[in-house]
Amino acid sequence: MSGDRKTLHRVQPDPEVPEKKRRRKFTAKYKLSILSEADLCVEPGQLGALLRREGLYSSHLTTWRRQRQEGLLDALSPKKRGRKKKPKNPLVEKVARLERDNRRLQQKLKQTELIIEAQKKNVGDPGDLSEPGKERREQMIIAAEHLSCHVSKKAACEAFSVPRATFYRHQCRKITSVDAVKKERPTPPLALEPDERQRVIDILHSDRFLDDTPYEIYATLLDEGNYHCSIRTMYRLLTSEHGCVKERRRQVQRPNYVKPELLATEPNQVWSWDITKLKGPVKWTYFYLYVIMDIFSRYVVGWMIAQRELAALAKRLIEDTCEKQHIESDQLIIHSDRGPSMKSKPVALLLSDLGVTKSHSRPHVSNDNPYSEAQFKTLKYCPQFPGRFGSIQDARSFCQQFISWYNKEHRHSGIGLMTPEQVHYGQAQKVYEDRCQVLLDAYEKSPQRFKGKVPKPHALPKAAWINKPKTVGLESKLLTEVSHFH
Repeated sequence: MSGDRKTLHRVQPDPEVPEKKRRRKFTAKYKLSILSEADLCVEPGQLGALLRREGLYSSHLTTWRRQRQEGLLDALSPKKRGRKKKPKNPLVEKVARLERDNRRLQQKLKQTELIIEAQKKNVGDPGDLSEPGKERREQMIIAAEHLSCHVSKKAACEAFSVPRATFYRHQCRKITSVDAVKKERPTPPLALEPDERQRVIDILHSDRFLDDTPYEIYATLLDEGNYHCSIRTMYRLLTSEHGCVKERRRQVQRPNYVKPELLATEPNQVWSWDITKLKGPVKWTYFYLYVIMDIFSRYVVGWMIAQRELAALAKRLIEDTCEKQHIESDQLIIHSDRGPSMKSKPVALLLSDLGVTKSHSRPHVSNDNPYSEAQFKTLKYCPQFPGRFGSIQDARSFCQQFISWYNKEHRHSGIGLMTPEQVHYGQAQKVYEDRCQVLLDAYEKSPQRFKGKVPKPHALPKAAWINKPKTVGLESKLLTEVSHFH
């Protein structure tokens, strides 16, 4: 039993194995404890057993006892190796400090003399009002500029009572006026003469080199023993004559995708949908979660989880969701990225039959679909989200609980801390009025806590944008068009 007690109270070793062996060190606390145990060893053999148990020599005890007797507890700590610093002479430090103060005072004295001399030359009689105020101010600024060459700009401005902002503005104006005068660039000595330029241009435009690049023309002429100019000069001559060197090969030209700008002022105007992967039970296995969200209310109007990503499944999800939400023709815009299911022909034909306008993000621009991306982050960063799902039934059960919580309980900061269900089904105004009444009662109970005004709850959403335009006129125009459309 005593052996078990010793095992329980034994200090557990550090499991870390360092790359290099560490040198043994003794702390002051450890040294004092060993000395206390050694002082209690009166029987023969006890001291030797202590030293062998701790891996020490008797010389350690001799050194530590001497240090303890001297009262140097700091010396019990391991001393740093290397050359010891020499004790500082207080007289030397005092002389060095006085020399520094003397140099600083001499510098200040010299600066003060320069300022006084400049003020005598430029300020003159303070009672002299013969010069207009504008000319006088200009004279002070110029004097401060001359003085700033010898003292700091701050001291120069304070000497002539010139604001530093005015001082710097005057300097920038001078620099701009100097730079505004454009000097004609001299012709470099290595430039081609006019007749040489024309000869090179004629060669570039000749029937022989009609379809060749300057690189090929340069190499061909060089092999024939002719050199007229460098390849860069040929390109420079073509650019100066035609304005630019255009691409003549039949390369693939990417379309210029327009940034989508969508506005929703009430539910079921703009939907955003996307597909995300959920990790399966083993590596490289996934389940696919389809989610359709209303961007105004943040309400998940439809979702599906499947073992693969198929256009037929996306078509069925959109069709059933539109039926559940009673979507009419020309009422809805549905936005997504450019995934294969989103761009598929079955989905495009379905949206055309339903009278739903489709919208797509620009390639590789995740900001064009922010609502779906944010909802997926809320899903995958919640504390209950597992690293992997054991089966599709497990994933479906988790998504059912999460989406029910998201729609009915989650207070969303983007919609005035309402739940998506309250905003989507028109309950938000009643909740907002109840919150106003609660805050009003709190204000009437203790108005000193609210700085003289009734607090207001978070405002209800008025509009939800995908890529809100920066121009105020365009924004008001879109708001007008949406109001007329609906």
